[in-house]
Amino acid sequence: MRVIVGADHAGFRLKEKIKEHLKRKGFEVVDEGTDSEKSCDYPDFAVKVAEKVAKSPKSIGIVVCGTGIGTAMAANKVKGIRAALATNEYMARMAREHNNANVLSLGARVSKEKEALEMVDSFLGTDFSLEERHRRRVKKIDAIHGKTLK
Repeated sequence: MRVIVGADHAGFRLKEKIKEHLKRKGFEVVDEGTDSEKSCDYPDFAVKVAEKVAKSPKSIGIVVCGTGIGTAMAANKVKGIRAALATNEYMARMAREHNNANVLSLGARVSKEKEALEMVDSFLGTDFSLEERHRRRVKKIDAIHGKTLK
């Protein structure tokens, strides 16, 4: 599986740890930046990741900023993206299982490295539920995107 990662300055260090972790586990990792802790704008990197994920449905995205809120908001502006902010392993797992999230958003200032890596593992290790109720709900989310995003 290909994992596309991106972060702003606040998320840079955690993004680098996530990359190392994923490579050790055998994932193909694509880094959309940033490449330092120099101040930058999270929407730039979140949208780069989201656009690549939208064009490659078998890919998963991971975006990191200070809280994870801004990167989730920015990524969700891209048609076809279901970005989910997670602050614990349960949220990461449910984002995939119930909501078929294709981008995980993390907060470097609110999650310790160990917790973040557990969330990443859970997110990547969980499949979308086969239950009709979850599939119906995700179709409704996608329909909203179709109406509001060009």
